[in-house]
Amino acid sequence: MIIDFSKMDVTVLPNFKGGEKEFAANMFFDGTNRIFKGRLIPGATIGMHTHDDSCEIIFILEGNGTILESVPQFETQTSSPVSAGDCLYCPKGHSHSLQNTSEESDLVFYAVVPKQ
Repeated sequence: MIIDFSKMDVTVLPNFKGGEKEFAANMFFDGTNRIFKGRLIPGATIGMHTHDDSCEIIFILEGNGTILESVPQFETQTSSPVSAGDCLYCPKGHSHSLQNTSEESDLVFYAVVPKQ
C-alpha cells in the first residue's frame, strides 16, 4: 500500500497533548495504527505524553528540535537535540515530547504509532 500524504487533508491540532502553538499533520489511520507526516512551526511543541498501548517511531526530515524522554523505571527525564536524519523511538510505556527549538524553520517528520 502506498500512502500519499500530498493527497491528504492537513489536520491542525492546537496545543496537541498540552503542547505549545499548533501541530499540523497529514494523517493515515487504519482503525488501529497511525502513520503521519507532521510539522511543528518554530516554537511549537507536542506535549509530554505516555504511550500506554503503543510505541512511536519518528524520523526527522527537516529542521532542528529537542526530544524530551522519560524513562519510567529510572524516574528520569532526558533532553536531546534532534535534526534531519535522526530516528527517534519511544517504547510502549514510556513518555516523550517533541519541540521545535528553531526560530526560523519548521520541524518536519514522519511518525508511525503502531498499537501494541
